[in-house]
Amino acid sequence: MAVVKILNVVGDSTKSWDDAIQNAVAEASKTVNNISGIEVLNQTANVKDGKIVEYKANIQIAFRVDR
Repeated sequence: MAVVKILNVVGDSTKSWDDAIQNAVAEASKTVNNISGIEVLNQTANVKDGKIVEYKANIQIAFRVDR
């Protein structure tokens, strides 16, 4: 039986929500092994002078725990 943990993280980007998600996974993978999937919970953005200046994505990262 596999044990899977869930980690909540926020990624950000000045390009897009997709890039924010990719950044969150890339950063988490530096210290978390066995990432098996993600779920995007929420997407938000900061706006300045009528333009989006920062995209943010709240995601859950699932990873298998080694015994």
